[in-house]
Amino acid sequence: VARRLSLRKHPECCSMAGGKAIEHLAQTGNRQQHTFRLPMQQYRNCDFSFSGLQNLVNKVIIQKEKEEGIREGEILSCVKDIAAAAQHAVAVHIIQRTYRAMLFCIKNSILSSKNATLVVSGGVASNQYIRKGLQTLADVNDFALLCPPPRLCTDNGVMIAWNGIERLRAGLGVLHSTDGIRYEPK
Repeated sequence: VARRLSLRKHPECCSMAGGKAIEHLAQTGNRQQHTFRLPMQQYRNCDFSFSGLQNLVNKVIIQKEKEEGIREGEILSCVKDIAAAAQHAVAVHIIQRTYRAMLFCIKNSILSSKNATLVVSGGVASNQYIRKGLQTLADVNDFALLCPPPRLCTDNGVMIAWNGIERLRAGLGVLHSTDGIRYEPK
């Protein structure tokens, strides 16, 4: 969404990562200006999916570009409202699915209803809006919420690399030859 909104060109966000830029702009946006249907509401499971939401946001952006007579890559006047609405939809989707997972774990005795803990990490845990919603969810359901400090909630690539370091140190599942591996750098 940040890429599609061209937030790298936005004067307030030019040095921010996409998620941080969305969060920053959403603080002063009106999320009620746009309502995005939540993904996967017909599925009674704990899965997450954001592709449908991304498509809905893209359609609104295209519509707004036409209305404002601007080309893709230019900043919309309603960029803060779209950021706020998209962030809210993502947060609600995450909270609903997490709640479903919490109930599933308690019902199936995977977690004790006493001293249960919800751990959230990665980039999503650095978003204060989402973190606040998950804190409310945890509080209402008597779960503790553990989130690393935002400075440690960075790109998943860092976490994957760290996992690789730990696996290398332990001699687990380490690939010693890169022959036959094809990759395509971005």
